[in-house]
Amino acid sequence: VPLAASGGGLVPPGGPLRLSCLASFKMDYYAFAWFRQAPGKEREWVSAISSSDESPHYADSVKGRFTISRDNAKRTVYLQMDNLQPEDTALYYCAAKNYPVASMSAAVYSYWGQGTQVTVSS
Repeated sequence: VPLAASGGGLVPPGGPLRLSCLASFKMDYYAFAWFRQAPGKEREWVSAISSSDESPHYADSVKGRFTISRDNAKRTVYLQMDNLQPEDTALYYCAAKNYPVASMSAAVYSYWGQGTQVTVSS
């Protein structure tokens, strides 16, 4: 498995979680993204980070609450999620593409993790 996502769980509204995505390859020149899919809904882009300048990008629905970051030495990408809300409940996937510029299109990502479940409920 090229990417292994972890860190999901059950959290009350307003709580935090940090997701991790461990790459099995040297990731310095890869852009990464997080997507999510809730039951009965289409997959949704959440956030992405480039490798060239590590600039982050966020969907409007999570801007100001989520923070994406990367640690190339640890081969890991993180998604810090704060002030979680019930509408954030979904299966979260990390994805990578062998190109430095991030994208919000799932079609351009070649590598995917297995998904980690995030449930926000009281």
